[in-house]
Amino acid sequence: MKEGLTKLLEEKVGKDNYDENRLEQELIFYIEKIDITEEQVRLKNHCDYFKEILDEKNDMKGKKLSFILQEIGREINTTGSKAYDAAIQKIVVMMKDELEKAKEQVLNVL
Repeated sequence: MKEGLTKLLEEKVGKDNYDENRLEQELIFYIEKIDITEEQVRLKNHCDYFKEILDEKNDMKGKKLSFILQEIGREINTTGSKAYDAAIQKIVVMMKDELEKAKEQVLNVL
């Protein structure tokens, strides 16, 4: 990836007209910006916690489930805003659809 960008920059602006260190800094910044690993870890944790609450014997769990779904929605939205891949965007739409279904079901329990 770096080699391709370097070659493109050399062709477009000339070898001496860009700062190679700055290029590396910008690449690192961009990679960190689009990395969805942290969101996916939190999303999995929220889903695991949701299932754990569902398994509890307590009848008063609707509000808690609703709050967890809110957090799940945040992670889904952040994933969607960071992901530039069309396949991931499609999955985000499917997750949002399933999230809305879950919210409706939790509201019926409240």
